[in-house]
Amino acid sequence: MNNEWQKLVAASIFEVGWVAGLKHADTGLQWGGTIIAIIISFYLLIQSGKYLPVGTAYAVFTGLGTAGTITIEVLLFNEAFKLSKIGIILILLAGVIGLKLLTPSKGSEEGEVI
Repeated sequence: MNNEWQKLVAASIFEVGWVAGLKHADTGLQWGGTIIAIIISFYLLIQSGKYLPVGTAYAVFTGLGTAGTITIEVLLFNEAFKLSKIGIILILLAGVIGLKLLTPSKGSEEGEVI
């Protein structure tokens, strides 16, 4: 996986952190961590968007962020586990993987599977 995709995955991980922080932060330190996660998340998204198609980058960012947020809510914050949620997350992740596979890298022709 090249650097831009790694930045995008890292941005999504930080997105999960700040989304959880927005819901669960109670102290100044937690709010500070949430703000830092927002800054890092969007910085990495912007950096990866310089080299990846913006629509693809944003779709992957939000897709991984959504899947991660739901997973964290179930594992750490006792959100109700529903099999339907897992099924929808798997469909979402299949779409993200499909976008990754169909996005041309630098130097390859558009539409060529990487």
